[in-house]
Amino acid sequence: MPLSLHNTLAGKKELFVPLVSEQVSMYNCGPTVYNYAHIGNLRAYVFADILRRVLEWNKYTVKQVINITDVGHMVGDGDDGEDKIEKSAEKEKKTAQEIATFYTDAFLEDISVLNIDKSKIIFCKATDHIPEQISLIQALEKKGFTYTTSDGVYFDTSKLPAYGKLGNIDLSGLEEGSRVEANPEKRNKTDFALWKFSPAGEKRQQDWPSPWGIGFPGWHIECSAMSMKYLGETFDIHTGGIDHIPVHHNNEIAQSESATGKPYVHYWLHCAFLNIKGARIAKSTGNTIYIRDLVAKGISPIAYRYWLLTAHYRTMLNFTDESVLGAQTALVKLINHFIEWRQVPIGNENADYVKKFENFINDDLDTAKALALTWELVKDKGVSPADKSATLLRFDTVFGLNLSAMPIPKAETENIPPEITLLAEEREKARINKDWKLADAIRAEISSRGYEVKDVENGFEVKSL
Repeated sequence: MPLSLHNTLAGKKELFVPLVSEQVSMYNCGPTVYNYAHIGNLRAYVFADILRRVLEWNKYTVKQVINITDVGHMVGDGDDGEDKIEKSAEKEKKTAQEIATFYTDAFLEDISVLNIDKSKIIFCKATDHIPEQISLIQALEKKGFTYTTSDGVYFDTSKLPAYGKLGNIDLSGLEEGSRVEANPEKRNKTDFALWKFSPAGEKRQQDWPSPWGIGFPGWHIECSAMSMKYLGETFDIHTGGIDHIPVHHNNEIAQSESATGKPYVHYWLHCAFLNIKGARIAKSTGNTIYIRDLVAKGISPIAYRYWLLTAHYRTMLNFTDESVLGAQTALVKLINHFIEWRQVPIGNENADYVKKFENFINDDLDTAKALALTWELVKDKGVSPADKSATLLRFDTVFGLNLSAMPIPKAETENIPPEITLLAEEREKARINKDWKLADAIRAEISSRGYEVKDVENGFEVKSL
């Protein structure tokens, strides 16, 4: 079946038709690099990676862009308060640039161990695109969409009758002082900052000259400026978490379409929240788990990826140690089957299973059904081991579990449990990324399970203690 995606803009599944035949332009809202990304944040990037892989399955060439927010994102996601980067720099007694660089590197390491291929992504930083943001604000000013207050330049949402069209937002329900902060100089409660002035008598680490005064860009303008620079004034797909719908993404649409007079994005896709024991993850409350925490619990990041695939991306997930350890057990069983099958030469893909798999993933990325089909394949005695391994490798071009890296066992080699091999592979990735702290933590976890990992010229070796 052809690819269909749930478009938040339409509120329903739609047949996917790109602007340019066989090519897809896609922008994924990236991290604000003031702290580590927690596992809830990272769900959005696994989702975006699966989406890219499904597009590639359908023979599209994908141009994928992820932004790095290193300025302008205020605490509380509004227009008042402190810049998250500046606040983190003050707290850690570092420069804003040091904070942004450190946590950008940490984010890139995290997505690497989740087997997201960074080489296929254009990463762009807000601070590297100040001129583009200023130019976009000037275009809006020229068309009469802006006004100036004592603290910055704002977008006048009353000039855009269609404001709030993404997700059919009830504007009357956006209470002043909630997501949209109280500001007596704002004309409308939904108006938002395009450019903020540096506070008088306060020294910011990051500000720039502009036609309106010394200051810095608002959070929303960066995504419009950078997405349109790399993908054009109208592009195919924009993704993010459902929390971006009411404010951030509606603001992006407003400023982009007002500036260009063209549709901004054709397909908007949003993934659901990840909760921990029933409560939403929030750094502000300390209700967070990071990739390093998973590893310390003996959970491979790839097992976490597998667990995410067990649910549809639009389904809210509830994290518990038991649920993810259960997913790891299932993954280990799958790897065991795959290793067993690979003891004979690889065969041919089973056409019936491949077709069913395609029907599931092309139905709005239904990875849960695709995984269930995988286990049907495992149990199917009518398919040879050689053909099972070939079919599973094809499935894995979407799942991204990196099964092709699993070693083909030899009779004389020690039988190392797959979960230990998984951890050793995560440690090897950490070593390549020079994350020695994470590498040491994984080594300690492997040792606690009765195995030793040794670095050799071409990688690593694992043996029992």
